[in-house]
Amino acid sequence: MKTVSILEFGAVPNGAALQTEAIQAAIDDCFLAGGGEVVIPEGVFLTGDIRLRSNITLHLLSGAVLKGSRNPEDYYHYRKDKVEPLAPELVTDAPWKRAEVSEDMEKDYAFMRVAGSRWNNALIRAIQAENMAIIGEEGSLIDGSDCFDEQGEEHYRGPHCIGMFYCKNITFAGYTIKDSANWAHSTFYCENIHMNNVTVLAGHDGIHMTVCKNIVIEDSRFYTGDDCVAGFANLNVSVKNCELNSACSAMRFGGTNVMVEGCHMYGPCKYLFRGSLSDEEKRNGVQPSTEGHRNNMLSVFTYYSDFSVCIPYQPGNIVIKDCKVDYADRFLHFNFSGNEMWQSNRPLTSIRFENIQATDISMPLTAYGDKENPVTLELKNLEISMRKGSEEIDFMHIANYEKVSLKNVTLQNFKGKNLIKTWSDGEVKIENLTCPLKEQDYLTKATDPFTCQPI
Repeated sequence: MKTVSILEFGAVPNGAALQTEAIQAAIDDCFLAGGGEVVIPEGVFLTGDIRLRSNITLHLLSGAVLKGSRNPEDYYHYRKDKVEPLAPELVTDAPWKRAEVSEDMEKDYAFMRVAGSRWNNALIRAIQAENMAIIGEEGSLIDGSDCFDEQGEEHYRGPHCIGMFYCKNITFAGYTIKDSANWAHSTFYCENIHMNNVTVLAGHDGIHMTVCKNIVIEDSRFYTGDDCVAGFANLNVSVKNCELNSACSAMRFGGTNVMVEGCHMYGPCKYLFRGSLSDEEKRNGVQPSTEGHRNNMLSVFTYYSDFSVCIPYQPGNIVIKDCKVDYADRFLHFNFSGNEMWQSNRPLTSIRFENIQATDISMPLTAYGDKENPVTLELKNLEISMRKGSEEIDFMHIANYEKVSLKNVTLQNFKGKNLIKTWSDGEVKIENLTCPLKEQDYLTKATDPFTCQPI
């Protein structure tokens, strides 16, 4: 297999000019030769979008920086691609529009499902490709530069750092991403994704997967202004030995056969959610101090299931085990009651937490399922402490459940009147619970309407 350096194709480090064409030429040369490795040497290389192709490894050496342009119009080179031109159905100029509940949500979100849309622009992108890798030596960096786009999502989000559509056999390893203008990694309709030893700093979602399958994320670190690991309609997912620090949710996720283990999920966040900044701060790409801004982590696990795509598999069999949680507002947020658009497609049917130590929880655990497809929730071997000032909250709010079980659960700093408050009937099984309430007060049938603050 061929190995080339981008320097051989005219790339110049540490300059003010875009190096997009030289980097793309190196990738194309390797691709046309049957595949190989494209080396990014030490230095800062300013670039717009580059397109990764089948059988190519993009290798960032120590000290190599791919720095994204702050001009959102510099991310359209793929539309002039002569090596692998995109079919017309893969291109759209449909603009982003604010999400609103409507009669045809799938149609409203159609622009998200088109690879060649402004919303799907990315610094590094791949479309209908396979057997690719982006690997970095220690000290390598992909910098999204917080590219501001007034025509982008919420009128400020720019391109993703890495975006892949209809791809398979993908490796991400070794590098750091910072200041992604939208998601650090965006994958749609992909399969066989392996991420190892990747760090994400600031920006939006660390990795967001939609209709993907066979995913392994391990030994990685996410310090994000939005969700760390996100997405829905996914199948066969493993998240293992990762550090998740978020201004939103450690995981905002929906899928089938999902295992999360050995992770540390914690707040307060190190980086702010950029939506909370002023227009001037967003436009200038500043990183203000968290002082004076909201910096709490909203949730450990938030269920995710919106109408932007069809969900082919019944979501369920989600397991979170052997994890440590610190200073998250909510432990579980599953709210299918109807007031959250992001949880209104197919409901979750089963989730289990096992061997978890959680401190400083400040809101009730919520599991509101679907009447036709009730949820099963299992809590086993848990130690949970309530945050100072939140000791009198209810521990759990549940509805439309088939079974809720608590086994070997210890609640510390809990002074609430309701252990479990329920808005429907179902099986509740409690074994070896340690908490101040008497057994006859464990379960309370609600008489007030169900309410839940959306995320």
